[in-house]
Amino acid sequence: MGSEALDDDREHLDWDRFGVASRDLAQEIADSGFRPDIILAIARGGMFVAGALGYALSVKNLHLMNVEFYNGVGTTLEMPVMLPPVPSAVDFSAKKVLIADDVADTGRTLELVHDFVSGHVAEVRSAVIYEKPRSLIKCDYVWKRTDAWINFPWSSQQPVVGVGGLDA
Repeated sequence: MGSEALDDDREHLDWDRFGVASRDLAQEIADSGFRPDIILAIARGGMFVAGALGYALSVKNLHLMNVEFYNGVGTTLEMPVMLPPVPSAVDFSAKKVLIADDVADTGRTLELVHDFVSGHVAEVRSAVIYEKPRSLIKCDYVWKRTDAWINFPWSSQQPVVGVGGLDA
């Protein structure tokens, strides 16, 4: 089957398919007429999406928000939490903001970030590679909808460990 085949009820995305997905998303955004002033990445998976969209849409103003929600495969904190440094909402004042993430699973992380900027911006839209049916937030731009757990190329392998281990 290919790089997007389901294996053990998982969706697999490799780097080549990520390239296709990000270009497809960028084309969908461009075709809609939305021209973001800022792309706001939700760390960590959204950094890859935001970078790819930034290049494809010729947007150089990228910001980052660290939000923790997942703490394991299928396990989450009770609520998503913004981690410092939290950007000032003034940074987004009167701008068109595109929130970028890798997946809208429950949608709670996107909802937190959306609510954080929405009162301060001219317009806010969201773009994700994957959206799950249960997501509270329905994203403006979605490459693919799935209910499967997703293996992303940036998180499907164990962290690299040096000679001294993770604590070195």
